[in-house]
Amino acid sequence: MLKSLTKKFNKVKPEEETEENKQGLDPSNQSQQSRRQEEKKSEKKSLKAKMSPITSDESHTQIKEKSTEPNLLRDLQTSPSYQQPAESTVTRPEQKEIETGKEGFISPKTIPFGTPVINECADAQLHKLVKKMRQRTALYKRKLVEGDITSPEASPQTTKPTDASSTKESSSEVKEERYYSVLCCKFQKRPLTEYLKLIRLPRSIDSHTDRLYLLWLLLVTITYNWNCWLIPLRLVFPYQTPDNTRYWIITDIICDAIYLCDMLLIQPRLQFVRGGDIIVDTYELKRHYRSSTKFQLDVASVIPFDVFYLFFGFNPIFRTNRILKYNSFFEFNHHLESIMKKAYIYRVIRTTGYLLFTLHINACIYYWASDYEGIGTTGWVYNGEGNQYLRCYYWAVRSLITIGGLPEPQTTFQIVFQLLNFFLGVFVFSSLIGQMRDIIGAATANQNNFRVCMDQTIAYMNTYSIPRIVQKRVRTWYEYTWDSQRILDESHVLENLPTTMQLSLAIDMNFNIISKVDLFKGCDTQMLYDMLLRLKSTLYLPGDFVYKKGEIGKEMYIIKQGEVQVLGGSDGVQVLVTLKAGAVFGEISLLAPRGGSRRTADVVAHGFANLLILDKKTLQQILVHYPDAEKLLMKKARELLNKTTATEATPPRKGFGFLVPSKQDTPQIFKVISKGTGKGGLARLLKLKREQTVQKSENSEESSAPAKDEDKGSEPAEKSEERSKFTATSSTAEEPPQLATRAFFPRGTTHQSLIISMAPSAENGEEVLTIEVKEKVKQ
Repeated sequence: MLKSLTKKFNKVKPEEETEENKQGLDPSNQSQQSRRQEEKKSEKKSLKAKMSPITSDESHTQIKEKSTEPNLLRDLQTSPSYQQPAESTVTRPEQKEIETGKEGFISPKTIPFGTPVINECADAQLHKLVKKMRQRTALYKRKLVEGDITSPEASPQTTKPTDASSTKESSSEVKEERYYSVLCCKFQKRPLTEYLKLIRLPRSIDSHTDRLYLLWLLLVTITYNWNCWLIPLRLVFPYQTPDNTRYWIITDIICDAIYLCDMLLIQPRLQFVRGGDIIVDTYELKRHYRSSTKFQLDVASVIPFDVFYLFFGFNPIFRTNRILKYNSFFEFNHHLESIMKKAYIYRVIRTTGYLLFTLHINACIYYWASDYEGIGTTGWVYNGEGNQYLRCYYWAVRSLITIGGLPEPQTTFQIVFQLLNFFLGVFVFSSLIGQMRDIIGAATANQNNFRVCMDQTIAYMNTYSIPRIVQKRVRTWYEYTWDSQRILDESHVLENLPTTMQLSLAIDMNFNIISKVDLFKGCDTQMLYDMLLRLKSTLYLPGDFVYKKGEIGKEMYIIKQGEVQVLGGSDGVQVLVTLKAGAVFGEISLLAPRGGSRRTADVVAHGFANLLILDKKTLQQILVHYPDAEKLLMKKARELLNKTTATEATPPRKGFGFLVPSKQDTPQIFKVISKGTGKGGLARLLKLKREQTVQKSENSEESSAPAKDEDKGSEPAEKSEERSKFTATSSTAEEPPQLATRAFFPRGTTHQSLIISMAPSAENGEEVLTIEVKEKVKQ
């Protein structure tokens, strides 16, 4: 047994292989050596097979320390490579030693002296595994303490190499290091690249719809106005001193940085249209911007003439080229006006700003002229008292608007300056007043048109002496129409738009209403779109009749706003139902044959009602292009018409009337008999019946015995004949009386047998009686 242990031990160590080679000269040693090499290969294979699944488990968070370590060691103990029969004595003491290792960490130093080592490579791998497991355990303990358990990992499906698991461990450790805690709050560290992605600009910008671009234009416009207003102020007035120079320089640098960002980052990304196509390619966008006049002005506006500060001092005149970036200012005005609900308000403010800026420039020029002539030297120049800017601005307002009351100029320079100032003031002030008039006129154009139409209508009514009540209702209609929609006819506004735009507006306003109509459910959507374009809006005043009972129905109505009442009852003033916004009525009359059906009730506007109208002629023009929809609509129209006639309700019974049962309808045959007149009437029928009875008695006396039997058999037929005469006379009331008499009461020696049948007619509620007369000749 000791020999086997030493052999096993010597087989592992490479430095003792030479001794074994010396001993292996004989054949027995060679065979034993070959067997040991095979055992070594099998041990390596078994270690690789066992190590691969163990290392793959390192990439999963579900492993726990107490459950993983014993299981891994147990798997290594029970592997087939270690359970060879020749080495059973070796594995047993080793199992005991491994079991004792459950309580502590196994290392080469902790192994007792004299304990045999199976394989140093396997032992090193085991130690490495235990070390990594302890690191992972400490990592997840720290996560549990910090409360971060939001990174679960899936269970392994396939075996993965050790390199992948090690990379996942490193990534999890890096991810753990990205979090930091401040005041019991945990924050995630983001690398600089992620922040750059958040503020990354798009490849192309739509200048007409992008609101962020509009905000950027606002910033550029503020910068432009800063330069336009303060460069002349700093150039003329002594507000720029050596003490505050650094503040002016910082402001200038910020303005220049905004100009450069706009020229380098924003403007080269603006989309443009070429040949009807929207160009979004980056190269094409840059090329288009660089070939435009705007690029040339932008480059001229950022030329750093500020370097001349080093030679000529800090003079703001070298920043005058910043005013050349006026394209951005006008572009911002255009985009802002397009999205404002009341653009004329901004136009008034902008025109007022133009006037104030002109007065500002005039004030600066006046202070320069006063400084040139000498402040306080004459009565015309600025005397140097009070606030410099306010005093000069006051003089500029009085001079430019030609109010008067100014001191007389004394020198030639003052006279020429004042003359030029007057001419410029007249030109500028008159142009600004004309522009302001145009803005206000455009804003009130609809109201002026409304007033003109209303005045013409009132003059027409006064000319023909229209009653005051009618004139009052016309004025009410005009005023309510203007207050509700600020225009008399909406169709005129949409006439200039293309059909696609008109359809988009009509869908947004009325498609939800038209799609709820039972008559149009299931129809082609394109047909509904065509109908939306043909709808007409009409306004009804309180008490106006939409239509009256008995009129021919030619239109369908959709309530857009307001309410209407359906009147009925015996007196015609009882409110049967009140229809509100979104309801539809009169739709069956659109598809009624032969000119339309008659209205069955009165419909009155309850308050101001705005209705959408679709007439029958327009619908027929639409259905020409939709034959399938036409068939469907005709079928639905018949169903709705039958349902309406079947469910047509009578007026409700009030009081104690519900205790008395309602009277049943009179049978149709009795109605016809009661309406009969002349020879076809009831009196004539009774007289004919008496004649028939007399004739019957005469025939009975002359008949023989067999004839009596025959007469007995004919009695029922005669009774049926009597009953049929009543119905026959009703159906033949319009025929001549002679024909009716011959048909029912033939003279002669014959007996009559009648066969009566009843069948429904083509007309609703009518029935036809058919009578067959069989004559039997007396033998």
